[in-house]
Amino acid sequence: MEDINTEHEKAILETIAKNPIFKFKDIFVYYKGCSRATAYNHNLDKLDSIKEALYSNRRKGVSSLLAKWLASDNATLQLAAMRMICDTEEHRSLNQNYSDITSKGEKIENKDPLELLKEYVAINKQANSGS
Repeated sequence: MEDINTEHEKAILETIAKNPIFKFKDIFVYYKGCSRATAYNHNLDKLDSIKEALYSNRRKGVSSLLAKWLASDNATLQLAAMRMICDTEEHRSLNQNYSDITSKGEKIENKDPLELLKEYVAINKQANSGS
């Protein structure tokens, strides 16, 4: 006899395949074989097979909507599609108000906040001492 996890996993995978489910918590709108609490307690949310099925549904949804938006005569939908498929340079030109927050394209170092504070205090001490 199959264990309870395998039984639920198979049923959940079938449910995902048949319905527009994109997130784990939404499975239980369609699947009544167990509660969300039971599924989380049995770590069904961590199964790669379920994660992959949900990811597949999301990608199908995105691809479907993107195709519809591209074929649409609605400028707003076309712009949304363009933003999804364009590269960084094209995305910048689409935005009327683009602010580079990365210091002119240069990478900002991830310094320890405590070290930054120490540097700031040292600079202030030096400035206040007149040297």
